[in-house]
Amino acid sequence: MKSNKNIFIATSEPFSGKSVVALGLVDMLMSKAQKIGYFKPIIRHHPNQKKDGHIETLIHHFQLPLLYEDTYAYTSDEANMMVETGRQEEIIDAIIGKFKSKESKYDFTIIEGSDFLGEGTAFEFDANLTIAKNLGSPVIIVIRGDNKTVSQITLNAIVTLRNFLQRKIKVLAVVVNKVDPAQVKEVQENLKPQLKKDTLLAIIPAIQELKSPTMLEVKKHLDAKMLFGEEFLKNRVDHFIFGAMQVSNFLTHLKPNVLIVTPGDRADIIMSSLQANLSKNYPKIAGLVLSGGFQPAESVIQLIEGLDTLVPIMMVEDGSFFAATKVADIHSKITPDNPEKIHSAIHAFRKYVDVEALDKQLATFKSETLTPRMFQYQLVTWAKTKKKHIVLPEGKDERILRAAERLIKQGIVKITLLGNVEEIQTQINRLGLQLDKENHQIINPLDSFHFEAYANALFELRKGKNVPLQVAKDLMTDVSYFGTMMVYQGHADGMVSGAVHTTAHTIRPALQFVKTKPGVSLVSSVFFMCLADRVMVFGDCAINVDPTAEELSEIAISSADTSQKFGIEPRVAMLSYSSGSSGTGAEVEKVRLATEMVKSKRPDILVEGPIQYDAAVDPETGRQKMPDSEVAGQASVLIFPDLNTGNNTYKAVQRETGAIAIGPMLQGLNKPVNDLSRGCTVDDIFNTVVITAIQAQG
Repeated sequence: MKSNKNIFIATSEPFSGKSVVALGLVDMLMSKAQKIGYFKPIIRHHPNQKKDGHIETLIHHFQLPLLYEDTYAYTSDEANMMVETGRQEEIIDAIIGKFKSKESKYDFTIIEGSDFLGEGTAFEFDANLTIAKNLGSPVIIVIRGDNKTVSQITLNAIVTLRNFLQRKIKVLAVVVNKVDPAQVKEVQENLKPQLKKDTLLAIIPAIQELKSPTMLEVKKHLDAKMLFGEEFLKNRVDHFIFGAMQVSNFLTHLKPNVLIVTPGDRADIIMSSLQANLSKNYPKIAGLVLSGGFQPAESVIQLIEGLDTLVPIMMVEDGSFFAATKVADIHSKITPDNPEKIHSAIHAFRKYVDVEALDKQLATFKSETLTPRMFQYQLVTWAKTKKKHIVLPEGKDERILRAAERLIKQGIVKITLLGNVEEIQTQINRLGLQLDKENHQIINPLDSFHFEAYANALFELRKGKNVPLQVAKDLMTDVSYFGTMMVYQGHADGMVSGAVHTTAHTIRPALQFVKTKPGVSLVSSVFFMCLADRVMVFGDCAINVDPTAEELSEIAISSADTSQKFGIEPRVAMLSYSSGSSGTGAEVEKVRLATEMVKSKRPDILVEGPIQYDAAVDPETGRQKMPDSEVAGQASVLIFPDLNTGNNTYKAVQRETGAIAIGPMLQGLNKPVNDLSRGCTVDDIFNTVVITAIQAQG
């Protein structure tokens, strides 16, 4: 089959959800190719007025090597003016010309058809057909399924499909998006027989997270004035209600993520809403819109200022009915500042589209280079092959919970959260998170069925260290000890902690009774450093302060094995302040001796040392300083001589280059326990759990 270098996403109506397909495609393709291009022939606004949010989202989220001006040919106003003067052919020629002039810069390009907003929709549809035909692009057709009957969905899909087939344009897939879950099966049964055997059919049900606007979108759409809680504008709005009844009745209508529209002089509704949001007996509120141009009385303002509001409160001139009508008209968009929605879109694509079959249809190539995006995609794929159970001791932390939701939704792992069950569940409800009950549990160590057995096990393991049974019981109330014992006993496959606790607190129990693998005497750590064009392994940057030559050699061997396990061909550089035989001194001699030990213990490992950082990673410098080395200039595993050098270097590289640092991942333990930094993000937690799950696979 001929290898395609581009694909066209087409629809026949606005708000079809093309962005879900676009995000999913880029995510899929970046697991194989380095340079992904994106081209949208006609955009709505000139960049000086407003940039296309979808293009911005793709460039920002995936760090695509694109200049905004290269991603489009015309604005809709420009195109419509040319249509009015009969210059349609000129438009098509210019679009094709611009695309072709940029095509060679990318390994693969995704072309997005029109949005069908505003004038000229008939021309836009025909233009999509013509562009796809002239570029030789296979097409994915996206059909909008919300607020339609099954017959309407089927008819729309077939008519759109026939238009492309009549032009002899290859249709790879038909994606029906935003379908009522109750209609999914019937749509599948109606459409599938009418498609060619090699045309994929994917039906994506309506997904609340993608449908619901944020409070920021509400603010912009209503042109509202912000009063309180601007930091919570990312709150999701799933429902809205009028606050016009008595408080006792009003409270019975509260649902999770509800937006309350009420006149600004209804202090009773305002205060009861804020109180309900703080109560464990009521769901999380998205925010309040105060209507009628009424600002709350000064006494009410003063009261609110003294509260932890946790919700955005804004004011509009419109009355409640008109404000609510405007909210109902919002078509939520996926934007760069909403990573949760981006991840939901990508997950929906992975879940409902047969990615493997689509990939075969595209017949894409596989790059020889491992880019950060390929690496991260590969990690998630590996983790899913054998779902593991990971325990997270810091169960109440918001970052931990948000990462847990994403991990569970993507079907990567099962999760146990440790801590006060009621407090954690309240936090989950307050954040509006959805954690599938089959794939997560919450345990309070003190209330656990296993508490006594765990305490007795710790007592037996540590009685030689003068740890009485009561002390063992006290230790087992600590979530780090309890979580580690879960792993030790096989009740969990791995543990990730450190968002709240120190590194010592996290790993001390593992060092005490999980201990090291046979043949390994030292626990060490690595970071996967995801640079712009490659992934490297840095070790040890977190655990061993000043390793001996023997310990350094063991760190190098463990790091090389880790690198190999995670798909990075190990070429090990033992770093020092000199390269080869040029330098002397105790520190450089330690590195030289450690290098010889690695060669002696593991002759299969490509290793060089001592070597300077620049000679290890820069090909030209490597050739100059060590011309005969198989590692110089192309090292993939960097071993630092001490913790001071390693920790500072990884942080400097991370901050100065924008590299993603995944880790630290502990190596050498019998079972995986990994540490987070207290400044970790949701992404950091997500990535660390994924690598822990892979470690647990053996």
